[in-house]
Amino acid sequence: MAGSGRGRLVGLVLLAMGPVLVAAYAGAGHVAVRAGVRAQVAGPGWQGGRIDAGGLTSLGVDAWRLTWWTAAFAGLVALAYLVIGALLRRGRRGRTPLLVIAGLLIAPYALSFLVALINPVALLARPYQSPDFAAGLPPWQPATAFLLLAAGLVQAVGLVLAAVAGRRSALSEPPSRS
Repeated sequence: MAGSGRGRLVGLVLLAMGPVLVAAYAGAGHVAVRAGVRAQVAGPGWQGGRIDAGGLTSLGVDAWRLTWWTAAFAGLVALAYLVIGALLRRGRRGRTPLLVIAGLLIAPYALSFLVALINPVALLARPYQSPDFAAGLPPWQPATAFLLLAAGLVQAVGLVLAAVAGRRSALSEPPSRS
């Protein structure tokens, strides 16, 4: 299947799904932070305070920044996997360093997932002493971390399909006379 046109398309789609799922994590995080801010402002503990032009409180801004930086870090890794997968499909020399780099990039992907899994958005409510913010977060918000895990797993499968397609094309090419 990986050698057929459909298999090649599946590999490319899986590689492209990584950045899409990371963007979904960022979008869901933004929606969750906004819900937390609405609950914080409407809660009995709200004593007024600074609200920025985007409608976020200081806690909301910090929570969104953590989410954004986690997504940006994972997004860069996802884009790197996309490029590596495209290069692996060529079937030429230099595949081993690409596979080594892809193996090393597992660590930043895993780190992004772990940061998202500890849920810093909810943890920030403690130092800010804002239980209303934490209570206002949607119940699905902790599960958004699994979007980053899914992105990594989908891209790993896409990378394998790209490596197999590249290997098959390298084996089908006639040897060069150098």
